[in-house]
Amino acid sequence: MSAEAILLLAANVTLGVLSLALIMTVIRLVLGPTLPDRIVALDLLVGIVMGFIAAFSIRTGVRSYLDIAIALGLVGFLATVAFARYVLWRGQAGDAPATLPDGDESPLTQDKDAGSP
Repeated sequence: MSAEAILLLAANVTLGVLSLALIMTVIRLVLGPTLPDRIVALDLLVGIVMGFIAAFSIRTGVRSYLDIAIALGLVGFLATVAFARYVLWRGQAGDAPATLPDGDESPLTQDKDAGSP
């Protein structure tokens, strides 16, 4: 078996495994149950699509597809950060103040009139 045949087989297996991962991620995206679960599913979906693009690039031999995968990764990261900021902002609309993971109160919820910067 030649190296090219092994590479083609590995690309085909990768596409199959990524297809299964894509189906499971879409199920998590649809079922939720919470907004953060859906945001994580969208972030994972971007990673899976990047894997599809990379495997397709290897399978076809067109290396310019990898530039698309890199750009998609950057846009996906920015979208995840934007969604996280939205979730943080949305949590502040309720009665309880938004807290950071270490238990400190978020600087966005501190009272501006109380003299805090």
